[in-house]
Amino acid sequence: MEKIFRYDTVIEYNVLNNHETFHPLVNVIDFSKANPRTWGAEANVRLNFGLYCIFLKDVKCGDLKYGRNYYDYQEGTLVFVAPGQVIEIENDGKIYQPKGHALVFHPDLLQGTNLSNGIYDYSFFSYKSHEALHVSERERQIVLDCFSKIKYELQQNIDRHSKKVITSNIELFLNYCTRFYDRQFITRENVNKGILEKFEEHLHDFFFSDRPQTIGLPSVAYFANEFNLSSNYFGDLIKRETGKSAKEYIQCKIIDIAKNKLFNKDNTVSEIANTLGFKYPQHFARMFKKETGLTPIEYRNMN
Repeated sequence: MEKIFRYDTVIEYNVLNNHETFHPLVNVIDFSKANPRTWGAEANVRLNFGLYCIFLKDVKCGDLKYGRNYYDYQEGTLVFVAPGQVIEIENDGKIYQPKGHALVFHPDLLQGTNLSNGIYDYSFFSYKSHEALHVSERERQIVLDCFSKIKYELQQNIDRHSKKVITSNIELFLNYCTRFYDRQFITRENVNKGILEKFEEHLHDFFFSDRPQTIGLPSVAYFANEFNLSSNYFGDLIKRETGKSAKEYIQCKIIDIAKNKLFNKDNTVSEIANTLGFKYPQHFARMFKKETGLTPIEYRNMN
């Protein structure tokens, strides 16, 4: 049996965890103050958040799933949840005491701040479960220090500076998380090893098959799914390795193949566009000119 619990406001989440509400749109949660969790006879519990939530878990509290994947869960794991996302907890019927901390804030907190648009640059909010951030003890202390500064500000009287100071500290924390993820990309080379080479192989196999005619132009999501990665994580990984986004990398491959095909005058531009997966030849011609500065015909004639 499965049950869904919704938490659309910070106040609702404060009540669940026995916390006083200092600000209706943001709080730092200390899970040691929460009552022991018991989901009764529910075999699986789904938590649906209308909030941004960043969980720093100190112990494993049941097997968490996001989508169809489990978190590669360890002590000192940071889990990021954006509004509308659902986390599933596989419940073994036992009562457990949650430990760790969380930063929760409502999207309305960001309105009118620098973070309002910048929040979408933090792609890790859309990473899959098994791409969670594992922090070292030193990094964990930095996280707790950021949480402490936000908590301190929440305990002061709210004034016209409160929102700016709080959101600035949240932004600082998220920037640290970006740095930690960059470190994780490096230290997890054994996990990610060969992704770029395999990506190149998948690109070659795709365009030298009949899939472009049946599927069309491949998306970043198409190749990310081949590696069981989220589009954002896959894109960030390729960007770090090549300096290009995954989309740019795919487009470069398309242009390289198109150039070779243009040397064969038996191939019309329309035929080349079709074999590459373009629905309309003019879309191919537009991309080709944007990338090379020449139309396909001009490139053919020049060479």
